[in-house]
Amino acid sequence: MKKVLITGADGFIGSHLTEMLLAQEYHVHALSYYNSFNYWGWLDNIKHKNLQVITGDVRDPHFCRHIAKNIDIIFHLAALIAIPYSYIAPDCYVDTNIKGTLNICQAAKENNVKRILVTSTSEVYGTAQYIPIDEKHPKQPQSPYSASKIGADMMAMSFYNTFELPVVIVRPFNTYGPRQSARAIIPTIITQIAEGEKKIMLGDLTPTRDFNYVIDICRGFIELANCDKAIGEEINISSNYEISMLSILESIAKIMNSDIEFVEDTQRIRPKNSEVFRLWGDNTKIKKLTGFLPQYTIEQGLQETIKWFLNPLNLNKYKSDIYNV
Repeated sequence: MKKVLITGADGFIGSHLTEMLLAQEYHVHALSYYNSFNYWGWLDNIKHKNLQVITGDVRDPHFCRHIAKNIDIIFHLAALIAIPYSYIAPDCYVDTNIKGTLNICQAAKENNVKRILVTSTSEVYGTAQYIPIDEKHPKQPQSPYSASKIGADMMAMSFYNTFELPVVIVRPFNTYGPRQSARAIIPTIITQIAEGEKKIMLGDLTPTRDFNYVIDICRGFIELANCDKAIGEEINISSNYEISMLSILESIAKIMNSDIEFVEDTQRIRPKNSEVFRLWGDNTKIKKLTGFLPQYTIEQGLQETIKWFLNPLNLNKYKSDIYNV
């Protein structure tokens, strides 16, 4: 039985990955961000004999060394990810995303961890210079968030090049599904419609994104964790398909039988040179390495996501009337 550590396990993708690994009989050490309330985020709903929840902070190098002991694989997902918040608190992103990744890599090196998967983001590419975007596409830091993730990726790769640390840079394109933060567009649309709003507040709907259902993203992580040829590589997980924000709005409204009206909210619009207008990921590399293919279409994924959000127990966890940066 492999012992794995998941940082950021209390979050959206991390909690789904935790469940998937437990179902495959891994022993999971799940890191939840320390707080005095003993609150474990989405991990509070997961019960399993092979799950050990630990609390702490990846910004502390001593703590990271401690939790990496006797671990076979690290899935490093802990990060600050909200782009608007990075405009007003960029220092936090350097501490958590870059220094946190440094601490995890150093801990993995000192504890002889067999594999470490560092979570990147499609935001590092910025607006597409060509499509579909493969792993050779130039990096363009169009926000403090994306700059911090570029720095984190390069820090991890430096450990591979210098110390032969078995690093894989996993680069998911836009992920959606149950449990996603309300800061993202799909939960924003669903929750406002579900609360009976007739006019919903959104930002710019012209950009396109490569959306991926969270279960497919987690499958991609696990495939790469078991692929020796992935070591030392940067690898996209994407659907190889783009769709506009407006089309997403229309699809959700159709599924939910809503005739809502879109109202542009200026506080949700990024600064002019910060907006990423086009993302369409090339998934050739992960297919070649692992045979991975997405299983969910955008229509299937949206159906599952809407079904989850319409459960009152889930919807009540969201504050649809507050813009969450």
